[in-house]
Amino acid sequence: MEKEAALAAAAELEIPGECMYSGEPAVVRPSQLTPRHTLYLSNLDDQRFLRFSIKYLYVFAAAAAVPAGALRAALARVLVDYYPLAGRLRPSVDDGEGKLVVDCNAEGALFAEGSLPGITAAEFLRGRARPHKSWRKLLYRVDAQSFLAVPPLVVQVTRLGCGGMVLCTAINHCLCDGIGTAQFLHAWAHAARAAAGNGDDDDPSLPPPPFHDRRALRPRCPPRVAFTHPEYNAAAAANGNGNGNGCGEAPSLLARLLGQPLTPVSLTFTAAHLLQLKRQCSPPLKCTSFEALAAHVWRAWVRALDPPGSLPVKLLFSVNVRRRVKPELPHGFYGNGFVLGCAESTAAQLASPTAAARHGVRLVQEAKECVDGDYVRSMVDLLEERRGARPDLASSLVISAWTRLGLEDLDFGGGPAAHMGPLTSEIYCVFLPVVGDRHGVTVLVSVPQAAADRFQRYCLGFLKDAAADVADAKVMS
Repeated sequence: MEKEAALAAAAELEIPGECMYSGEPAVVRPSQLTPRHTLYLSNLDDQRFLRFSIKYLYVFAAAAAVPAGALRAALARVLVDYYPLAGRLRPSVDDGEGKLVVDCNAEGALFAEGSLPGITAAEFLRGRARPHKSWRKLLYRVDAQSFLAVPPLVVQVTRLGCGGMVLCTAINHCLCDGIGTAQFLHAWAHAARAAAGNGDDDDPSLPPPPFHDRRALRPRCPPRVAFTHPEYNAAAAANGNGNGNGCGEAPSLLARLLGQPLTPVSLTFTAAHLLQLKRQCSPPLKCTSFEALAAHVWRAWVRALDPPGSLPVKLLFSVNVRRRVKPELPHGFYGNGFVLGCAESTAAQLASPTAAARHGVRLVQEAKECVDGDYVRSMVDLLEERRGARPDLASSLVISAWTRLGLEDLDFGGGPAAHMGPLTSEIYCVFLPVVGDRHGVTVLVSVPQAAADRFQRYCLGFLKDAAADVADAKVMS
């Protein structure tokens, strides 16, 4: 089992040369008239730390690739329903504190076509390749003066030498979260299949129509912050960056991370591995795969970075609140419908060799359990009172789960993608679905080069323990 996991540690693929473009990117506008108005963004949408684009990468083998023209035409059709993605972000004229809105003006998404004849789809798939900085050339770089000048949706289709294709999308995080991204991508894929005669309006995988109105998440008047919200500590709110340690002493873990060369680490955990992690809890504890894996990766990350034992460390992770608020958010809600859960410990309590796996799992569970409707409303109000606040990242691991969203099942008519993942690897951790293994999870995170081997060893160490337990049982029998 350990060998199996070690083999799942991915190799890097460096893309030589430059992407060759067939011309200037096309501007794709909705194929029909769409509503023209200003779309309110909730405080969950308009957070400073969400002012970036999430960049997704899909690899399709030759048999599953479809013509770029078909993708472009289908995009124009799906933008009729998802018309805010064809608009532009701008500052609100009614709010002088930097709040953003979406000008739904049908200005259009950007669609680029390129080719890399020297690369094949198989090279991406070999060893479940982890992102390399050279992959950035697979997404057209918009020459813009500011974040606001970049279209909310940028797409690039890159033809490969084998006849396959790479599809990269950059979707502005202020407009939607991972659930919304999956909703849009599947609607786009359905439009492409329908145009080719393969669509089915009764297909259970067809996402619901998007509900764009975010006013259900407006702050209360006056705001009422009823919780301490450790995910946004006082120091983070005061300086607007969340990077300080609150005491002006030693550099934070984040400062150490950003001050060193980083390397991406990618490890795939099968369903059997996740079951073994759950069994590490003693006495037994009912938990989800996410809870067990999040606690395990958090502990391995802290052990690998080896901070002072007294240092408070945090795990921040997204919690879907669509069904946690009362009344529930409308079906198809197309905005950011998540808040950050926050588990806290000291480094010593979490990373001690004698610390039980159960301890970390319970911390994650408790952080999830406290996120109810009242907590969400309090967080929305906190973001109203403390404009510009960012999460406390000083000594925190951030996990974003892309699993169980259906992101890996994208099919534009030729067949499903052979690989999906982020375009780049960052210091925040991503839990990725595994194509062909519905219960597997790939963990991707960048850590300092000096700590990469330790992090991988601590992540996989439980497999050695399990093998030793089996050997002991055989000897005793």
